[in-house]
Amino acid sequence: MYSFRNDYSEGAHPRVLQALIDTNLEQTCGYGLDPRCQTAADLIRRLCRAPDADIHFLVGGTQANLVTVDALLQSYEAVIAASTGHVSVHETGAIEATGHKVCTVDTPDGKLTPALVESVLAGHNGSEHMVSPRLVYVSDTTEIGTIYTKAELTALRCCCDAHGLYLFLDGARLGSALTAEGNGLSLPDLAALTDVFYLGGTKNGALFGEALVINGAVPRSHFRWHMKQRGAILAKGRLLGLQFQALLTDGLYFELARHANQLALRLRDGIAALGYPFPVESSTNQQFPVLPNSVVEHLEAKGYAFEIDRPVDDSHTCIRLVTSWATPEAAVEAFLKDLASCQ
Repeated sequence: MYSFRNDYSEGAHPRVLQALIDTNLEQTCGYGLDPRCQTAADLIRRLCRAPDADIHFLVGGTQANLVTVDALLQSYEAVIAASTGHVSVHETGAIEATGHKVCTVDTPDGKLTPALVESVLAGHNGSEHMVSPRLVYVSDTTEIGTIYTKAELTALRCCCDAHGLYLFLDGARLGSALTAEGNGLSLPDLAALTDVFYLGGTKNGALFGEALVINGAVPRSHFRWHMKQRGAILAKGRLLGLQFQALLTDGLYFELARHANQLALRLRDGIAALGYPFPVESSTNQQFPVLPNSVVEHLEAKGYAFEIDRPVDDSHTCIRLVTSWATPEAAVEAFLKDLASCQ
């Protein structure tokens, strides 16, 4: 009946598509050096209050992650990430394929803390026989739907400064994080507290695209060389810039994310009211209820699609429900009605 499998099943928001149609026959230079990309980059700098930031447009999140890591690190340097992090478990070893080890640490809520970072550092004693951790990778939202507070990200920034580490924030679902219930971070905060972060478009109304913001004291003079070497410079780069221009004009980017969050919270509250638990509290567009296996099978038989996160025990499963900018309210209400019919 409806797919809650992910937030990128649909194409693009109509305003994004219309912008592409209206400019379809424009002739511009390629490789992201066109006026559309420049306009979008200037818009991002203004929103971030970071006039000196370098802005690069890439097609997808995995591509943005591996290019950034490879551009910033020496061959013997490594990444610190949560064991649930996207670079740890959902990128087919893309980071490792560049020659950089990902050092993972378990965390109950998907978030890194200074203590967890320092626990990894303690296990690497500076010997030339081991990799040298240099970059801390976090995501907002995390893979389990949680968000960082301003205090938490500030603490990580201080930890990174104390140990000479870069701080890189994966923003594939940044729109959801910044419009979430209880969020205290802003784009200017992210520009000030991280060395590199990106605004995800693929999961928030674009056909594809991530906008990378480099604002820290990191190697950046040859970043486009790294992009090209990794196949990350799109010949028709204006298509990326144009989409972000449409999304970031008049607050559309945040409006779409807010819609997804609101419907996710309706799911969360409706499921909780029926007595089903959640292993972690999420105020974003990913929700992880634990349901009896018989209920999961009933919902699948009704035509609902979702990801199986993990089995909890022999008779219960944690599933992942994801809402998007395009999720209709009627789909959420129908799901809750069908879920209630299982009781």
